[in-house]
Amino acid sequence: MQVQDEAKPYDTINVTPMLDLAYVLLVVFILMTTASVQGLSVSMPKPSNKPATEKHELLLIQVSPEGTFYLNGAPRSAGELEVDINAAKARDPKMSVAIKGDAKAQYAKVVSVIDLCNKLQVSMGIVTARIGT
Repeated sequence: MQVQDEAKPYDTINVTPMLDLAYVLLVVFILMTTASVQGLSVSMPKPSNKPATEKHELLLIQVSPEGTFYLNGAPRSAGELEVDINAAKARDPKMSVAIKGDAKAQYAKVVSVIDLCNKLQVSMGIVTARIGT
């Protein structure tokens, strides 16, 4: 008795899945190239090889969650802050202030320190925490 195999051999290849993959890759490449082209071309200034030798006074003003002001670790009132900043500015006109507000502090207290620095025309910066540390 002889067994006959009724299965026909494949004489064509189904290319539909391969074309789907090719189209997806084409779309990805098009999106990535257009995303990288967008933006402004900016010529960045080059730093000088000389290290900065000027050192200016830096005051650290902290705002606690309770709203208390600290100047370099010592508690101060808003009026005392203004006097201390004016005294520091008289010693060094290019001095600056770093403002470190607690995350739970009232926003109005931090803004009052910023307003005070603007009023006294002192350069300032806000200290933030690094993400992941």
